[in-house]
Amino acid sequence: MVSFRALAQRLVADGVVERMTHQRVSQLSREDPAFPRVVQIGRSKAVDYRLARPYFAGRKSRQGERTDLKPKE
Repeated sequence: MVSFRALAQRLVADGVVERMTHQRVSQLSREDPAFPRVVQIGRSKAVDYRLARPYFAGRKSRQGERTDLKPKE
């Protein structure tokens, strides 16, 4: 289990993604139903790296996509 901050750092260090912040990891955990299970440890949230790595490796990056132009679902 790794914290969101450690997950972001490790994904970059392992070359899974070019850049990642713990804020983006937190946002994905809230918005994406396919995100691996999150565990609360004290005030921090953690995720199993063995599940998170394949999730991020298979995820399509949509940087700069204009979501304001899409119709609300």
